[in-house]
Amino acid sequence: MNRPENCILVIFGATGDLTKRKLIPAIFALEIQNLLPEKFAILCTSRPDLNDEEFKKLMCESLDKYSEHADPEKVESFINKISYQPVDAKNPDDYPSLLKKLQSLRKELSINGNTIFYLSTPPSLYGVIPQNLAKINCNKQDDGWKRVIIEKPFGYDLESALELNKSLNKNWKEHQLYRIDHYLGKESVQNLLVTRFSNGIFEPLWNRNYVHHVEITSAESIGIEKRGGYYERSGALRDMIQNHLLQIVGFIAMEPPSSMDSNSIRNETVKVFQSIRPIKEDEVINQVIRGQYLASTIRGEKVRGYREEEGVDPNSKTETFAALKFYIDNWRWGGVPFYIRTGKHLPTKVTEAVIHFKPTPHYLFAKKDICESCNQLIIRIQPDEGILLKFGMKLPGAGFQVENVNMDFHYSDLCNQRIPTAYERLIHDSMLGDSTLYARGDAVMAAWKFLEPVMKAWQNNPDIPVYGYPAGTWGPETADNLIEDPTMEWHYPCKNLSDDGKFCEL
Repeated sequence: MNRPENCILVIFGATGDLTKRKLIPAIFALEIQNLLPEKFAILCTSRPDLNDEEFKKLMCESLDKYSEHADPEKVESFINKISYQPVDAKNPDDYPSLLKKLQSLRKELSINGNTIFYLSTPPSLYGVIPQNLAKINCNKQDDGWKRVIIEKPFGYDLESALELNKSLNKNWKEHQLYRIDHYLGKESVQNLLVTRFSNGIFEPLWNRNYVHHVEITSAESIGIEKRGGYYERSGALRDMIQNHLLQIVGFIAMEPPSSMDSNSIRNETVKVFQSIRPIKEDEVINQVIRGQYLASTIRGEKVRGYREEEGVDPNSKTETFAALKFYIDNWRWGGVPFYIRTGKHLPTKVTEAVIHFKPTPHYLFAKKDICESCNQLIIRIQPDEGILLKFGMKLPGAGFQVENVNMDFHYSDLCNQRIPTAYERLIHDSMLGDSTLYARGDAVMAAWKFLEPVMKAWQNNPDIPVYGYPAGTWGPETADNLIEDPTMEWHYPCKNLSDDGKFCEL
């Protein structure tokens, strides 16, 4: 990775959990790899009235707890790049003092106006902070570029997303806005493009003629972890599917871009979202399943049900599990079903995409179930990033008894170097001005537009059930009914997990 231009990174909400757990350790990792600009500073802001030394102490504790590198000398050198300025992000009167601090740092370090503003704040401030920055001319690019990184969720629904986008576009250009989705920073998601477009054995088969269906699973083994207030307003559909999983769909289903620049790649993913067949409100009951985890016992430990969690309405209909079926109406994917599911308190933490290929037109080797022999390409996104290809081989001995075998690759086996975290890659890209792995406004709106009928149907139709599932299971059994082919079922990743959490051969 290249070294970026000199710049200053301003983090709003710097005393929050995301900054301590993810952002500062990621930036420190870039420092260790000599990937930060030659002249660089981090200006952290938040409401608490702390001085520089008090805040630096907090960041030292954060690095000690969450960073892989604990060398005291390197930590000290890095911490000296950090400054703190108390700011109430809602109060426009606090911003002149922020500008004064920013100008002081620029002068002290001989850095021009190149600045990134990272909004590690509640979503309610995503429109407020850029507006207040514009009032002190921090959106102007006369003295250097200015960029804003916005965390998810970008809006609560289509209407609020459009309103937020309109508010941002009053003072900021689209190329200045970086809507972060940390899933796109994962190596295996990026490698989807390489797997498809650099290998002649995959791309010719990547279409309706050879693919039976595509399946994407994102499972979490934990519950809502005392985030009942947030989750009640969100749910699995908004929290995972609208952003993370639909972005993966975009990479899987896109056409080859004309080049590997940001606009060309994002143009193709937008076309995918625009081609998804709309789900009508009266079709939601048949194409979308929602569920909530129930009280259960997992490995001898009693687990509360979702409605018993702190901050959750006892009569809540918020989904902790969602599964849906949809189609992409274009020449490449016409008629191929796509299945997506995500949930809390499932048996394991794993995210994967599975390309199920069609069976051979004439199967010569008898089996109880012909679909046992169907080839699968499994792209593992977490926890153990890699690719697994399943195909049939003859068992040794007389006759033609066929058994599925795995050709398994782990990214950790590629070289001795560590795999960078998603936030490392994305923050570094923002410094380079590379928005390839960030969501563009029209893509976000297209994703919300697709899911809008689902959310409205759940809100307006009391007859659509919320299925319960015991915590520690793979969600409501009725989700299996989404799979059209009666000889097939969801792929269950736990069958490929060994005791240490690594994927292993069946």
